[in-house]
Amino acid sequence: MLRKEKKEKRSSGSEEICSLHKEKLQLFCVEDEQPVCLVCRDAKQHNKHKFRPISEAVSSHKEELKTALKSLKEKLKHNEDVKGELEKTVQHIKTQANHTEHQIIHQFDKLHQFLRDEEKATITALREEEEQKKRMMKEKLEEINKHISALSHTIRDTEEMLKANDVCFLKEFPGSMERAQISQPNLQMPSGALIHVSQYLGNLQYKVWRKMQDIIQYSPVILDPNTAHPRLIVSDDLSTVSYSWDEQPLPDNPERFDIYECVLASEGFKFGNCSWDVEIRGSECWSLGVTTASNQRKGREFCNADVWRVTYDPYNQLGSDTSVEQDLERVRVYLDYDSGTVSFSNPVNNRLLHTFTTTFTDTVFPFFCNLDEVKSLKVLPVKL
Repeated sequence: MLRKEKKEKRSSGSEEICSLHKEKLQLFCVEDEQPVCLVCRDAKQHNKHKFRPISEAVSSHKEELKTALKSLKEKLKHNEDVKGELEKTVQHIKTQANHTEHQIIHQFDKLHQFLRDEEKATITALREEEEQKKRMMKEKLEEINKHISALSHTIRDTEEMLKANDVCFLKEFPGSMERAQISQPNLQMPSGALIHVSQYLGNLQYKVWRKMQDIIQYSPVILDPNTAHPRLIVSDDLSTVSYSWDEQPLPDNPERFDIYECVLASEGFKFGNCSWDVEIRGSECWSLGVTTASNQRKGREFCNADVWRVTYDPYNQLGSDTSVEQDLERVRVYLDYDSGTVSFSNPVNNRLLHTFTTTFTDTVFPFFCNLDEVKSLKVLPVKL
């Protein structure tokens, strides 16, 4: 209603007449910022004020308003773009959560299966020992039953001899005495007859954990998919980065690269030292190294400073002066934050490729760039 009244008021000619002097408004008072008539110009309240023609003031103010309107439209467009990114981010968060949950279940299924296999193998070994010990006891029982039967028979015969008449006794005495004096083994309970309980229960969890190390891989560097350029695909185990011509529909979050096809590690370093090996896998265009946490990831400023890297780039797309030969199988990166050195070597023959010396003051992140749509870069696991 208010907007309608203002529109009607603007469309009427009443505002073009001075309410005090009933004269046409022809001038604009610069100090008071209001239109006035010729009589008002000579009035005391406008003494020494500057005036401009109405048309000139209107033209100037319209330009200012147009500039302000343009700014408002730009802000509206920016806010609408941000809204679109937020809506895309909400959907991506849901997709991320579902995919991550699936991977968590898959990883724990593998662990559960390993534990089930270990449980089965341990119980199988226990039952095999049980059968072995029971079989041994059965053999011992059969042996001792034979001796008991023989002894019982001899005892009965001897007792019968003692009841015989004197003549029979004396006739049979030598044979009876010989049978009674036959040496009989003094059978004993065999040692080691019981189950080795401690073999199965002693440090059971620790021993399973040690075995688990044989199937579990540890990577010194984990890739952060939230930083990956939309043309990069990070594997589910967060160790491999591949290139695709088709951009993924990912939100343009502040952490993500938008020009350079790069991805950062999920954790940075601000002290100590660390090394990691990267399998090149025949990629024909790649770059890897370290950069600072504060380095700009948007636009083309990333490679201008605070990047220490080696590159193979026959197409000159990555803008690096530190190039290496193509036939590398692997590259080892060694970062010593405290001494300010980053060195690159070939772990196959231990040949040094390049060393940078600097002074680190910011957190340093490993980064990887791959422009080969066939071959990928992989951070290799280390043996625990």
